[in-house]
Amino acid sequence: MHFLMIFRRIAFAISFVALLPTATLLRAQTEHISTASQNNDVPDAPVPAGQQQEPPTATAPAPATTPDPPATTTPPKKSQHDQAAEDLKKEEKQRILGIMPDFNMMNNADAPPLSPKQKFHLFWKSSTDPYVFFVSAFVAGYGQAQDSNPGYGQGAEGYFKRFGASYADTFDGNLWGNAILPVWWHEDPRYFRKGTGSGGSRMLHAALSTVWCRRDNGTWGPNYANVAGNFIGGAISNLYYPAENRGAGLVFSNGLTVTAEGAIGAQLVEFWPDILRHYRNKKMKQADAQTLPADTASQK
Repeated sequence: MHFLMIFRRIAFAISFVALLPTATLLRAQTEHISTASQNNDVPDAPVPAGQQQEPPTATAPAPATTPDPPATTTPPKKSQHDQAAEDLKKEEKQRILGIMPDFNMMNNADAPPLSPKQKFHLFWKSSTDPYVFFVSAFVAGYGQAQDSNPGYGQGAEGYFKRFGASYADTFDGNLWGNAILPVWWHEDPRYFRKGTGSGGSRMLHAALSTVWCRRDNGTWGPNYANVAGNFIGGAISNLYYPAENRGAGLVFSNGLTVTAEGAIGAQLVEFWPDILRHYRNKKMKQADAQTLPADTASQK
């Protein structure tokens, strides 16, 4: 048994020595193939005798492709009607002191004109605002206290007659001066604020707005609609004023009064944004002045 073990060990040693050169050769071939694959050195096919092996043709690299720039989409330009509708929505939010409607004021002198439907919409919005009813109620109360137009009488009946007459004056003037006639004569019923220039030039611009306006084609000319509308409203008032107050005098007095009131009211419309801006700047300066000492004290 001991002899058999020695014989097996001798046979294993002889086999190992015999296989060692073969393993070394295989290792060298493996390293050569690995190096060739890394360098892309693949051996060429055998060339028949009498033919010259052509050098490998270099492959031109593919041209680099640059990504296309992202497509930019230009928003479609709004039509004049759509732009006017957008302006109208902004105007309907304008108020002086947060109470008085300022729906007819326009800051952009190049704004597109209103369509006939939009002019009637503006008239209706201006004539049915709660502030208009409040003013009519105040005028009726003041008129009853002064016993103006005594034909209306006193008490609740006299008060409501005065209230109805005051509101009808406003409604009729707006209907003809801001809707029907502007549509007919292609005039813009809005007030186009000057906003720049000397105070005197702006006051003159505001005062003349009752007799001078912008037309739908962008030019400026006499404000026939506003003046005629005021006098038409004065003529209609003959239908509901007391008999002793009716006549041509009522037409001209009401027409001139409303025109003058428009010239005075335009001053507030013109300068109100400046007054509001001045007030806000003053409040900001006061707030900054109060904050600075507090910051200084905290740093100490």
